Order: sequence, then structure tokens, then C-alpha cells
Amino acid sequence: MTLLDSDPRLPPLQRWLAQRADRLSLQPESLRPASDDASFRRYFRIDSPVAPGGSLIVMDAPPAREDCQPFLHAGAILREAGLSVPAVIDADLDSGFLLLEDLGNDTYLSCLDAESASALYRDAVAALVKLQLASRPSVFPDYDRALLDREMQLYPDWYVVRHKGVTLSDPNKERLNQAFDLLASAALAQPRVFVHRDWHCRNLMKIDAGRNPGVLDFQDAVYGPVTYDLVSMLRDAYIDWSEELQIDWAIRYWEAARKARLPVASDFGSFYRDFEWMGLQRQLKVLGIFARLQHRDGKSRYRADLPRVLGYALAAARRYQALSGLVQVLEVVESLAPADSGYTF
Repeated sequence: MTLLDSDPRLPPLQRWLAQRADRLSLQPESLRPASDDASFRRYFRIDSPVAPGGSLIVMDAPPAREDCQPFLHAGAILREAGLSVPAVIDADLDSGFLLLEDLGNDTYLSCLDAESASALYRDAVAALVKLQLASRPSVFPDYDRALLDREMQLYPDWYVVRHKGVTLSDPNKERLNQAFDLLASAALAQPRVFVHRDWHCRNLMKIDAGRNPGVLDFQDAVYGPVTYDLVSMLRDAYIDWSEELQIDWAIRYWEAARKARLPVASDFGSFYRDFEWMGLQRQLKVLGIFARLQHRDGKSRYRADLPRVLGYALAAARRYQALSGLVQVLEVVESLAPADSGYTF
């Protein structure tokens, strides 16, 4: 991401910052890209000598594409729950400009290795338990059947048809729909808590001791299945861990959740099945989203992570006889020729 003279949102953003420069000790000439993400939002960094760390983050969220109100609402709820989220310094919802506390550059993805992982995930589990303990209905949208189905439908629409160039036969469409029904029903049967919905290594930041982790990208929070955020973290689309480690960390979360009296299954085997099936729902969604990011939005960097996500899905689905139809569909799609094959299977 670069600053371009032809960028139509850059001049109004620069004017907005200039109007606040004296009051907030901003240095408008220092504006520079910080990051973008998988949505239409993008982020800049701007120097401010009076800010902790000497800089602030500017969010640019085009109002026609992104509504900032859920971000402000979710941030307040997470902060109230005791999580470390960026403080909002200033906001203009009509323009889609927010000025935020800068939590730095140290994402979990940039810091995780064999030596650091246990401590970082311990902090992330503790923060997740805090979030879930604050749960109550009618604060965030329900993670309902319609949303679960809409997410899974991204897999055939964008990954199968658009990315792989495959039209599923009627029997395989039926197998996929039966799997969707099983996965959605399993998710809806789980106890419900606050769900961040993207609790992974690019949205968790390594920050000061006692506040770790910093939490980002929480605007899509919902009220839904208790295993969702854990599987997002342990079967992360951006980093690999052995199944042995995944199980060890899942057990540590499960023990902490039971101690905190969160509504997890009393038997770890039942909890782990819920975890795996919830992961499958998410992995199908992510396959579709990453394909859409490439083909619709021109963000090709996510393509490299598709094999990891597919690997999670296949490994989990193959463990359950009830999901044999899903395995058949996944395997036949992956067995096909290049993306422009146009075959029907």
C-alpha cells in the first residue's frame, strides 16, 4: 500500500488530520502506510510526539463500503471486558476516518516461534477467557444459521467455481449441502459466548507485559459458538503448528474455561469434536474468502495460505464418518486440472 496522488480519499484525509494537528500534536507530513487488511479498510501511521510510542494509527474506512460504528461498539465492549484494544482518539463516522492508539508493529505472526509460542498463546487464552466471561445476549449480532450458511457458501461460489473452475455435479452439490447442514447444526448446538471471529496471529499484537495481547479487527464480533475463536487461533490460516501442540493448547484453554465456569463440554473429547467441526465451518469460509480476495479484490497474497487451510479441513473431515461426503467433494475438487478447466464433477 502506497500514498498515491490520484487516491481520491487522500486529500480529505489529509485535511481532516491537518484540522487536528495542533490539538493532538500530529505531524501530517509523516503520514505513511501502516497496513491494509482483507476488507476495504486501510491503516496509516502518523507521528505524534505526545502519543505513547510517538505515533498514532489512522483508519480509513470508506463509508460506502465500511461502517465504523460496529468497530466503536465492539471496541467499547472488549475494553469493558478487560482486553487491550486501541483507544479511540478521534472519530468522524460520516467521513470514515478514525484516529487510534498505536499498538506497534509486533503482531503475533512476527513474534511466534518455538520458544515464544507457549507464553504468547497463554496470554491469548487468558484474554479469550476474559472476553467470553463478559458474554451476554443482545450485545452483538447472533451467529445464526443464515450467517453460518452464507459463510460456507463462499466455498462453492468462490473457491470451487471461480478459483478451481469446477461445476459440481448434482450428487456432489447434495453431499456438500448435507455437510453444511451437519456443521451448522453442530455450531448452533454449542453454548454461546462473545466471538471475536478473527482471533488469529495477524490480529493479536505482542505489547507491554500485563496488557498482552493487543487485540485488533474486532468489528465483526458476534454472539456464537464457544469454540470458534479458539479454533481460529490454533488452526490459524497464517502459521502451522503440529497437531500435538494444537491439542495441548486446546486442553489448556479447556481447563482454564472450566475453572472460570464457562459453558464448555465437561468431557474433552466432546469439546474437541465441537472444536474440529467448528474449524471445518471456518475453513470452508476462509477458502472462499481467500479465493474472493484474489479474484475480486486483486489481493493475491492470500493464495499462498490456501493449502494450509485446505489441509486443516481435510485432516479433520477424514476423522468423522458422518463427514465422508464432504471429504469426497474436497478430494474431487483438488484432483482437478488448473483453474480454467471448466469440468463438472
